[in-house]
Amino acid sequence: MQTATTTPEIKSTDWIRSRFPALARTHAGYPVAYFDGPGGTQVPREVVDAIADYLLHHNANTHWAYPSSAETDAILAAARAAVADFLGADPDEVAFGANMTTLTFHLARALGREYGPGDEIVITELDHHANVAPWQAVARERGVTLRTVRMIPDTGELDFDDLERNLSPRTRVLAIGAASNALGTISDVRRAARMARAYGATVFVDAVHYAPHALVDVRDLDCDFLACSAYKFYGPHVGILYGRRDRIEALDLPRLLPAPDTAPERLETGTQNHEGIAGAAAAIDFLAGLAVTPGPRRDRLRAAFDALHLRADRLVRRLWDGLANTPGVRLYGPPPGRPRTATVAFTVDGVPSSEVARRLADHAVFLSHGDFYAATVIERLGLGPEGLVRAGCAIYTTEDEIDRLLGGIARLARNA
Repeated sequence: MQTATTTPEIKSTDWIRSRFPALARTHAGYPVAYFDGPGGTQVPREVVDAIADYLLHHNANTHWAYPSSAETDAILAAARAAVADFLGADPDEVAFGANMTTLTFHLARALGREYGPGDEIVITELDHHANVAPWQAVARERGVTLRTVRMIPDTGELDFDDLERNLSPRTRVLAIGAASNALGTISDVRRAARMARAYGATVFVDAVHYAPHALVDVRDLDCDFLACSAYKFYGPHVGILYGRRDRIEALDLPRLLPAPDTAPERLETGTQNHEGIAGAAAAIDFLAGLAVTPGPRRDRLRAAFDALHLRADRLVRRLWDGLANTPGVRLYGPPPGRPRTATVAFTVDGVPSSEVARRLADHAVFLSHGDFYAATVIERLGLGPEGLVRAGCAIYTTEDEIDRLLGGIARLARNA
């Protein structure tokens, strides 16, 4: 943990909030407090402006000999460079797609063409099913054995002893989430990758929930592939897939002739969402721009994320402690002080999760409920189809908004 004297300076929460038009919305006479960020964050003006600028002034297909096409090529190249800085990668290791789920199915099928009976793929109970279903499909189609690493229900953390038991010389892929979108748990991916590497396995990381909260470093994680989604870090709905250059070029991918056969474009099928890609780059530049000190984009991103982490830690402690002191509320996942994101999951005794969300929305506190496509987590916690209530703190969240949420939960719990 950094001390106050070494904490990088970033722009104020008030300045950040001023950039998000959605925060001007009111509902039932109250300003809306958005705690639904784990399902998709709000978007700053800079992102909307980048999308509009592309569509209004540069809209064209790629690789043709006229100005707007050349401008599109340049915008896409700049976006790859921005995402590369965001992930600690090289630009030719960054591919775009419709969303993380589609990209993961695409990658899993390409990898799976090399596998067959006797081979094994390891997944985890903590994961969003976008990092489960693609590997289940490979198991069905190729006769591969699928092994699942347990979570520890009491802590919401990955059981590394069970991971060790499930890895073997037959392991071809370890597919692991960097952070649980349901519980906020951050898993030690670097440790898991090291364990998988000992058996020569490929490492795929789902960083969708991790990327908004901690700066990704694909070299440090030592992964072969990593996926994330721009709409979780203040951008539009665009999926991102990192792959080591040599691994991308070795994949058996379906492609159209004469589409590029080099990394990273060989991972991309059809015409891409150019305006969305421009918006994703703008979201990264917005985050980098939160750092007050000038410097290379990667350095500014690191400074911004370090400072934002300290802000988020204060917010999540306030939220967790307030819920913990509310009778009838049960919390799930690791407490503050353990590796986690600023996402808190809970239930209220006697009140279905959907009703909690509905009643809070009546007072303009927006949060999500259910299983969040992490159905195995809900099952292992012994919860029914109503699942959990999930509140996520974003870069625009304030202490006053947390207090509004806590007040609403306290009223619900008293009247349950």
